[in-house]
Parts: sequence; structure tokens; C-alpha cells
Amino acid sequence: MTLNDPQAKKLKTEDDANAEITDIKCEISRHGVESGSQQNLEELQYLDLLSQVLDSGERRSDRTNTGTLAIFAPPQLRFDLSNNKYPLLTTKKVFFRAIAEELFFFIRGQTNGNILLKKGIKIWSGNGSREYLDSIGLTDRREHDLGPVYGWQWRHFGAEYVDCETDYSGAGYDQLQRIIDTIKSNPTDRRMILSAWNPADLGKMALPPCHMFAQFYVEAPGSKDARLSCQFYQRSCDIGLGVPFNIASYALLTIMLAHVTDLKPGHLIYCMGDAHVYLNHIEALQEQRSRIPRQFPTLTINKKIENIEDFEFEDLQLSGYDPYTKIEMKMAV
Repeated sequence: MTLNDPQAKKLKTEDDANAEITDIKCEISRHGVESGSQQNLEELQYLDLLSQVLDSGERRSDRTNTGTLAIFAPPQLRFDLSNNKYPLLTTKKVFFRAIAEELFFFIRGQTNGNILLKKGIKIWSGNGSREYLDSIGLTDRREHDLGPVYGWQWRHFGAEYVDCETDYSGAGYDQLQRIIDTIKSNPTDRRMILSAWNPADLGKMALPPCHMFAQFYVEAPGSKDARLSCQFYQRSCDIGLGVPFNIASYALLTIMLAHVTDLKPGHLIYCMGDAHVYLNHIEALQEQRSRIPRQFPTLTINKKIENIEDFEFEDLQLSGYDPYTKIEMKMAV
């Protein structure tokens, strides 16, 4: 029997599956979850990644001069979004409102960080500060004008960026609306790509995009079980602070897109490049990886919304979120 024989391929597939099951069982045991109890295997993926980096990551310098432990191209993380499941990590409390408001900010193509600050969302305050903008050569940029970052590229790719107060209606290429239209009109299309990476604009951005692009895929199109899935790639992955946000943000984006296109949410697949832990996060993350994951919450949308720009935080209902306490970690800027 050769490796090209169908029987050999079948055995290889079965061996791979058995190996994966064994790995999961080992991971469950390592985190103190007893066999037969209800287990959050999806969060264990995150904790396993965290352990890989803490235990075997390469020590590297970085842009912020903080230092990291890093690995490259770890295994994908996969999350099931069916039945209203929402992958908001439970081994520490994650600020859901910040995730939602930042995503709405992106979806509307906004770049004025003051919009978030007025809502008490400070995740862009460091990269939008006067000191930081001056340090990267954007001395003429007003404070908290983030430049043509994520959402601006989603909605106005190829347009000329002026400032955060300019009206860009109709300018550039609206990738997000094109994806919505394509999901409705041609759901088997293989070009439903959302890209935030525009090399010509990187020097104008307060921070080049870490999560660079996503691809959307409709499973069983035309049936009552049609589902929307998303796979996204992130070049730079801050496992302590960023990755929990990124998981929840792209899950929410997929859920919202499914809602406005009358589909059910399917799966979220997360592909990483440089996956790292900042050296000043190690102690906090040692605490987090010792915690046993609880069940993910559910997320429902309270009313029918036609236009994706019209979502407000009050339209989202997060239920059953029972996390451990918050773990403080300083963001590297």
C-alpha cells in the first residue's frame, strides 16, 4: 500500500484525527478539567497557544522596545458561532462594549479617535496621542486623528486621505458594502475579501493594521441552513491584550453580516503570523493560563436591522457571560 492509495489516505486522516483528540485530552488534563464535565474546548485553544508562547517562544525585540516571546504561524483557532454562541473569553473579563463600539467605528469608516473617547473607549488613545503621532513623524496631524486605518480602508479603499473631518461619501472603493451585495447576489463567490492593508497608506496611519484581511464564505447557499463563515489573517498578534478582542470583534462582524444578509452565523477561523506575549505581560498571563475556562456566553440581536451602519450597542444582548476577574495588562505603544 502506497501513500497515494485511498486506503492509506483514509488511515492518515484517521491518525490525524486521533492525534488531535489526544492533544485535546492532554490539554483538558493540563488545565485541570475532568473528563466527562462540560468543557469549553474552544477557549482551551487560546490557552494552549498562550502556553506554547510562554513555554517555548523565542525572545525578540519589537517596535515598542518592550520585548516579546514569540512564535510564528501557530495552528488556526476555530470557533463555532451557531446557536448564538459568542467566543468572548472567560478566563479574564473582556470589555465587550469596547469591542462593539470599536467595530461600529470601523464599519462607519470613522478615523476620529475622539468619537471613541467620548464613549469611554480608550483603546486608541495611546496611538492617537500628540506625543505618539509626533514620534512617528505625523507632526501635522491633529491629536486623535488616526489616519486611514482599518474602517476607512474597508469603506474608502484607494481614496485620498485628508483628515478625520473630511466627508468621504462615495470616495474610494467600498469593500464592505460590496461583500454584503455579493453575499446576497452571488454567495459562492470566492472574492469576498475585506482588506485593511494598503501599502500606499501605511505611512499615514497611526498604526498599520494588525488584522489585515478577512475572507467570507457562505455554506449551503440557498438553503434554510445557509451560514456565513469568516477566516481572517493577522500579521501581529498580541496574545494578552489584542487576541481576545480580535476573536470577539471578527465573531461580531460575522454575526452582524449574517444578520443583514439573512443568513445564520457559521464559523470563525483565526490565522496568525507573529504571535507574541509582551515581557511585561508574562506574570499576568501565567495567572490567566491557570484558570479553567467557563462556557462562552450567547449573543443575540434585539431587532431586525437592514443597514450594517445602523447597529448600536443597545441592539446587542449578551447573556450568560460569567468570566473570572479582570487581569490588568499595560498596552505597549
